Amino acid sequence: MGEGEALVSPEPISFLGGVDPRTGLVIERGHPLKGLSVAGKVLIFPRGKGSTVGSYIIYGLKRYGKAPAAMVNVETEPIIATGCALAGIPLVDRLDADPLDAIKNGDKVRVDGDKGLVEIESE
Repeated sequence: MGEGEALVSPEPISFLGGVDPRTGLVIERGHPLKGLSVAGKVLIFPRGKGSTVGSYIIYGLKRYGKAPAAMVNVETEPIIATGCALAGIPLVDRLDADPLDAIKNGDKVRVDGDKGLVEIESE
């Protein structure tokens, strides 16, 4: 189970060269989340992109205490799935509703990766 404030990207994320594992900051030039931290957030994005080494960057985020609390994808690919498995980060994808439409930045979100559930806490 992971919970926290939502950080939503309409674009895929490359963890290799796109996220600094020591700081948790998105560093990819031109990315909509550039300069923001993924640490402790529920990171919501369509899918990963880039090198398979991105899996180890996700693990590095966990090792340095800068990992997201959970991740939600429209459709997860192997780089993100492997990284989350290595790091023990809850991950959910293929939801009934598009998470990019249903969840907004700052929403309080709870993710149960074991049950495949995502809940948006109402204020």
